[in-house]
Amino acid sequence: MLKNNYYIAISCLILSTANMVAQTLSLDTVLTNIKTNNPQLKMYDADIQSMDAAAKGAKSWMAPQVETGFFMTPYNTKMWKASEMSPGMGSYMVGVTQMIPNARKLKSDFNYMNAMSSVEKENKEYTINQLKALAKTNYYQWLVLNKKIKIADDNLLLLGYMIKSMEIRYQYNMDKLPTYYKAKSQYGALESMIVMLQNDISQKRIMLNTLMARDKNTSFEIDLTYKLNDFYAIKTDTTSLSQNRSDVKAIEKTMVLNQLKIETEKAKLLPEFGVKYDHMFAFGEQPKQFSLMGMITIPMPWSTKMNKANINSFKIKNEGLNWQKQMILNEAAGMISGMNTELINLKKQYDIAEKNIIPALKRNYDTAILSWQNNTGDLFVVLDAWEALNMAQIDALDKLQNILSTQVEIEKQLEIK
Repeated sequence: MLKNNYYIAISCLILSTANMVAQTLSLDTVLTNIKTNNPQLKMYDADIQSMDAAAKGAKSWMAPQVETGFFMTPYNTKMWKASEMSPGMGSYMVGVTQMIPNARKLKSDFNYMNAMSSVEKENKEYTINQLKALAKTNYYQWLVLNKKIKIADDNLLLLGYMIKSMEIRYQYNMDKLPTYYKAKSQYGALESMIVMLQNDISQKRIMLNTLMARDKNTSFEIDLTYKLNDFYAIKTDTTSLSQNRSDVKAIEKTMVLNQLKIETEKAKLLPEFGVKYDHMFAFGEQPKQFSLMGMITIPMPWSTKMNKANINSFKIKNEGLNWQKQMILNEAAGMISGMNTELINLKKQYDIAEKNIIPALKRNYDTAILSWQNNTGDLFVVLDAWEALNMAQIDALDKLQNILSTQVEIEKQLEIK
């Protein structure tokens, strides 16, 4: 029995330890969670479903109109009854009227309402693209922050080693106090920097949890792998952009919607028909009677002014939307071209820093600390060499951050799926 309890306790301990390990989410997983759970996107889904549901009733007819009452009935009730001189007068009428809408009008209304959700679908895709870009930006900023913390932790170890060495060497008058205090201040500055970087990471975690519609305090880590993309082969002409960008597609769908609205306004200029049937229950000895009439609405110049004005208004709106589309495409093509040039230059600077500047400063630092350890160099020179190396490493990571941010912005403008 004790043995079984021992195994149960060990199993519970293992499970609790496993649950304490923070989950690692890749960028693709984060983007998938956003697309699935973000409330803003669910709002679009509800709007789209609402519009599609409303379109199902576009071909409905007007409700029939039922009427009842006295028809050609004298006020003198004595005259209602039959007598030797009269068969009676008046009757009680029940009637129904049904308007029959024009088939072309019904079809144009259906086409318009059925196409309304197409604009919202493109607006949803545009929002997805914006949310993905925001998530990528925060994800890559977190990635660079992790790299900066790694460098800061390594530098803390180096400074800690130097400070301990100085404390020993000072006892033998081999180092100076100003150098010691300078190293201590840099150690404190690094500790403060790490606290600041950790706070920035917490902010990024909260932002990503918010985008994924999760508990804001849910702990997770990110995958530190990343890929630098090239955009040389991607076409950035206005034709290619119009095929990819959902905001441009939304404008095009709005133009189609306006054209369908024009068709519905034109359909209102067509005549509509109706049928009216009345049945009379005659008083006295009069025979039962009925009335059956057909009706037609005749659009006249004074009754169609609003429809013609609406048609002209939608034509002007489409002209404005077309210019808006051209403006967006022109600005996007210019932005992509400029950012692509900036991305090329940032990559060159980053390569120079990684392959030339940082290795040279690393060798300079190694040489300086070796001289200091052999009592042939000064610790001030070591600290200056370390400071130059540290600044170069941070500057390189800042360039990497700019590269990733520019890459995300280009992908957002191209709307790469």
